[in-house]
Order: sequence, then C-alpha cells, then structure tokens
Amino acid sequence: MKIFRNINPLTLRKLRRFKSIRRGYYSFIIFSLMILVAVFAELLVNSRALVVHYDGDYYFPTYRQMIPGTVFGLDYDYETDYRDLKQKFAVEGEGDWALMPPVPYNPYENDLREGTYPPFPPSIENRHYLGTDVVGRDIVARLVYGFRIAIFFSLGLLVVNYTIGVSIGCSMGYFGGKFDLFFQRIIEIWSNVPFLYVIIIISSILVPNFWLLILIMAFFGWINITWTMRTVTYKEKEREYALAARALGASNIRIIFNHIIPNTVAIIVTFAPFAVSSGIVALTSLDYLGFGLPPPTPSWGELLQQGWSNMWAWWIAGSVIAGLVTTLLTVTFIGEAVREAFDPKLHTVYE
Repeated sequence: MKIFRNINPLTLRKLRRFKSIRRGYYSFIIFSLMILVAVFAELLVNSRALVVHYDGDYYFPTYRQMIPGTVFGLDYDYETDYRDLKQKFAVEGEGDWALMPPVPYNPYENDLREGTYPPFPPSIENRHYLGTDVVGRDIVARLVYGFRIAIFFSLGLLVVNYTIGVSIGCSMGYFGGKFDLFFQRIIEIWSNVPFLYVIIIISSILVPNFWLLILIMAFFGWINITWTMRTVTYKEKEREYALAARALGASNIRIIFNHIIPNTVAIIVTFAPFAVSSGIVALTSLDYLGFGLPPPTPSWGELLQQGWSNMWAWWIAGSVIAGLVTTLLTVTFIGEAVREAFDPKLHTVYE
C-alpha cells in the first residue's frame, strides 16, 4: 500500500514487532474498542431515542437539542421521556415507533420505583444489566461515561505533562551547566511538596473541575519524564548527527526540536501507556476520597466508594473493579508490548 511505502523501514519493523506480541496487540484492539464505545456512548447508552418515527416524519434526538413532549402529542413541554413514548406507540399501534439504545438510561437519571428503594440488582427485564447505584442510576451508564471522562482526563494530562517535561528535560540536557543545576534544584524542591495535601487544600477552597484537576496534577506530573528526557538528551547531543548539525550552523532550537526530540520518540512512546494508566488511577483515587470531580459527574472512584459503603450490593463494587482491572491490564500489556517493540537495543547496530 502507498501509505506503508512512505513509512521508514525501521518504523515498519517496530510495528511488525508490536503486532507479533499477541498479548499487547490484542490488548490494543480491546482498548481501542473501549475508547470507541466511550466516544460514541450516546448511541449505546442514553435515555434519548436513536430514531423516532411520528406522523410520517423522522426525528434523531441523540445529538440535537431537547425535543419537548408536545412535538409527539404528549401533554408536557419539557424533554420527552422516550421510554414511555416507545410504550405509548406500541399500545396505540398506529405505525409510529421509537428505537432506543441497548441501555436506555443516561448516567444522571434516577430510576425509582414505588414501594422499594435502590440500589436495585442486575435485571434484564428492566434493562439495568449491572444494576443501579444507591440513588437508582444505571451502573452501565455510570461506567461508560465515567470511563470516557477518565480516559480523556488521562490523555489531556499526558499531553500537558509531556509538553512541559519534554521541553524542560531536553533543555536541561542540551544546555547543561547553570541552567541544568537551576532546574535540578527546582525539581528537587517541587518533588517534596505533598501532592495530596495540595489537592485537599485546593478542594476546600474551590470546587475542582475537569480542567482544574488537570492543571493541579500537571504541576506534579511532569517531573518523571523531565528526568528521563534530561538523561537521554545528554547522550543524544554528543552523537554524530547532532554534532554535524551544530557544525553546519543549525540553531539550538532547531537541533533540539528537529533532531534530538525525533530521535527520542521511542522513549516518549514507551512511557506513554503507563502514564495513561497512572492518570486513570489518580483520578479514580481522588474521586474515591472525595477530592476529585464534583457529583453527580460519572466517576469510577465515586462508584467504588458506594460499593465500599454498601458491600451487600455486590454488583456496584464488582462492576467498577472489573472495569478497572480490564482497563489497567490492557494498558499495561500495551505498554509492555510498546516498550519491547521500540527497544533501541533490538534495532541498533553497534560499531
């Protein structure tokens, strides 16, 4: 194929090596499917209908603004209850219909029943396939949307940490001297600041949101990749290609961003899956302790806390633990496969 002809042969070897590591390759497929489900969660887990046929017209409520019940001949002007609408169409039998997602609940609504109290156990009849939490919210919906928040949080944190860490680490390794010593002292002081205490103090003053949490965690998360990039850059800047670029008059910025960083991509890629895993664990832990995202945001940590407080409702803790184990195992296997596939020792010829 034309696309693969333009790829560096060494990169193709690394990709083939990654594919040959079956555990990591299949984990990558599973994890990609999980992300795909999370991105398009509204099509699979949602209280809005996918398609409504009424009076000869078709409506697609999933990704549009609220449609009031009066549009479908109901006696209220707030958002349509599509589950009831589907039953109404079935009873009337006039050819109108509504197609619901496989899980017809959103992560915020409470499914309460007269004469009994949540949490409700798993039920195929009620389409609560993993039951509900202590306030009647569907566990599948909370898991799927909680995963979406967690994975985007981890990826956002990864981008911020790597942007800061790679830039500072390369600069430290390339320039050295007083610049390197100055940032070494900064990092040593910064790494001794107790992260959890900072979160507690900020959470007591402000209500943490998605971007605020990324900002807070980025203040501490860039340190590890900085040390790694500093060490790698010290080695790379003395190689022939860097010395040749300097002899030809290339600027320091050009040497760092056009030569050194591209030649350290293997190191960056290797650490990325483990950084994603640590981001998910960090957000889940903060939510569990009550210092993460505010309720009613879908959260695995909040579900885990509910499961711990209500051990008899085994489906709550069991569902979130199964989700965490699956996610962390797949990310870990991907990380191991990437590390082995991109190992420079496998693709380097020593003179």
